[in-house]
Amino acid sequence: MTSATAGPKYLSVREHLRRRVLSLPEHTLLPPEPQLCAEYGVSRITLRRAVDGLVADGHLVREQGRGTFVTRPAMRHEYRESFVHRIAGFGSVMAEQGAQVGVTVLTQRVVPAPPWVAELLDLAVAADVVELVRLRSVDGAPNHVAHSFLPAAAYPKVAEQDFREGSLYEYLRTEYGADLAHARIVVDVGMAAPDEAELLDVVAGSPLLVVRTTVHDSGGHPLVHSFSRLRPDVSQVEFEVSVGGR
Repeated sequence: MTSATAGPKYLSVREHLRRRVLSLPEHTLLPPEPQLCAEYGVSRITLRRAVDGLVADGHLVREQGRGTFVTRPAMRHEYRESFVHRIAGFGSVMAEQGAQVGVTVLTQRVVPAPPWVAELLDLAVAADVVELVRLRSVDGAPNHVAHSFLPAAAYPKVAEQDFREGSLYEYLRTEYGADLAHARIVVDVGMAAPDEAELLDVVAGSPLLVVRTTVHDSGGHPLVHSFSRLRPDVSQVEFEVSVGGR
């Protein structure tokens, strides 16, 4: 029998169970409650509290009449863009989590800025911008379509650079010394158009998470605007912010 004594008992049980389920194949049936209660030396209430936490985190799923099964949490699409955290590209963040990211470049061209893009980037209407559209997959499954717009006069090489690998943000820092200081992020919900649905392997009209990001330099001048349209079943959007001393 395994003892769970450090800290609140349900937290110890939850952590041990978490490590245990990570070592099990997905869809593995968890032992029944009486067996686990005996194994950990805890009450049914304590065990259920521990399991509830793992269900909420996406490590377990309960199926009525069948039991509790091992599952895998949705891959997080993390945005750590703020005043205190270095702005990181999606590929860099996923690599840190051990995921394999695939990129297909769908569009890479110089176009006149649509009015809404010109406004966001503080450009003259119809000024040239580089439009970059990429389909990203995580561990072989389509995850989202990312659209990015940058002033062509400031970043002309973006129109020619191979972005099947590497981060756009890192390229801007390395090639242009871009001062990517902070970002404004807006999240809302959209619906998959037929062409998007085919790319993302979802049904047309399905809901998508839409994350809009405008990156600014230290002086507040906009440098890049992007929006990503994500499958919500395999994505989460995480924000990390600092709290001032006020």
